[in-house]
Amino acid sequence: MKKVLFSPINFAVVAGLMSLVGLTACTENSQQPTSQTNTAQTPAPTEVAKAPLKELTIAFATRRDTKDLQSKVDQVSAILSKEIGIPVKAVIGDETASVEALKADRANVAFLSGRAALKADTLAGSKMYLAEVRDDYSGGKTYDSIFVVPENSPLKTLADGTQTLEQLRGKRMAFTSRSSGSGFIFPVSELVGLKFVDGPDRLEQFFGKVTYGDGYSSALQAVLRDQADVAAVSEYALLPPWITAEEGKKLRVLHAVPNVPAHGIVIDDNVPADMREKLINAFLKLNEPENSELFRSLYNSTKLVKVDHEPHLAIMRTAIERAGLKP
Repeated sequence: MKKVLFSPINFAVVAGLMSLVGLTACTENSQQPTSQTNTAQTPAPTEVAKAPLKELTIAFATRRDTKDLQSKVDQVSAILSKEIGIPVKAVIGDETASVEALKADRANVAFLSGRAALKADTLAGSKMYLAEVRDDYSGGKTYDSIFVVPENSPLKTLADGTQTLEQLRGKRMAFTSRSSGSGFIFPVSELVGLKFVDGPDRLEQFFGKVTYGDGYSSALQAVLRDQADVAAVSEYALLPPWITAEEGKKLRVLHAVPNVPAHGIVIDDNVPADMREKLINAFLKLNEPENSELFRSLYNSTKLVKVDHEPHLAIMRTAIERAGLKP
C-alpha cells in the first residue's frame, strides 16, 4: 500500500538542563567578572540535547524516469535500517511536499534538487550532505543546462555566449517550467548576466514568445513540433525517457551553462550528529557492488559522494539571486 508523506511522526522531546557555575569556574563558557568584587553566581546558557530517534522517515522524490519507485525505496530503506540500527520508513512525494515535511518534522531526510535544498535550509535548517553522480552528468556531481535547437536550425554556436545567445532575440523560447533549475533558473541567470534581460519578468522584451512546459519532454516537443525555436532543459533530457533516440537525433545543443549542482541527500537538523554520521555512512553503502544496481534503478545514479552544503549549492544560490528569484 502506498505510504503518505504527511503521516505524523512522534519525536521525543527532552528538556535542557540548567546548571549554575561560579565566577571562579575555569571553563571556556564561564562568564568573566567585570570587577574585582564578588558578585552573585550567573547561570550558564541552556544546552538542549537532541532526543535519540526511534525511527527515521526519508522522503524520496518522484521522477518520471523511475518505475516501481515505492518498492525500490522500501528496499533501500531496509538496507539503511540494518546499517543504522533503527527502523527507516520510506515515503514518496514531490519536492514541495518533502520540504514542508522537513519543516514540520514529518520527515528527517529527503532527496532534493539544489533549489529545494536551499529552501529546506531556510525553512527547516536542513543541509545537503551527499550528492548523486550520474553517467549523463558531464560534471560528475554537476550537470549542464542547455539551450536546444533543431538540428537544421540556422542558429549557430558562435565564438562566445554573448554572440550565440544574441541570435535568440525575437525567437520563440520554451522553458521547462518556472521552477526548473536547469530549465529556467540557470538559463535566465545566463541571460541576465549577459545583459539581455533584467529578470524573469522581462523575458518577453528579448524573446518574441515565451512558453513554459510541465517538464523536459514538453519543452523539447515544442521545438520538435516547430512551436518553439529553442528550448532550455538539462543535458540528460536529450535521452530516453524524456524523448526517443530518434527525436534526439533531430536536436542539437546551441549553448551550455555548466555547473548545475546535482540532486542529493538532505538531512534535517533534528537528527543528532552521531546518527547523521551513521546515516551518511549507510547511504554510502549503496555504492557497493551488491547494492549498486538497486541504487541505480532509483534515479539512474551511479554513486553518492560527500559534499559540503554551501560550496556545492553556492552557484545555485547565485543563479537564483541573479535571476531575481527566490529559493
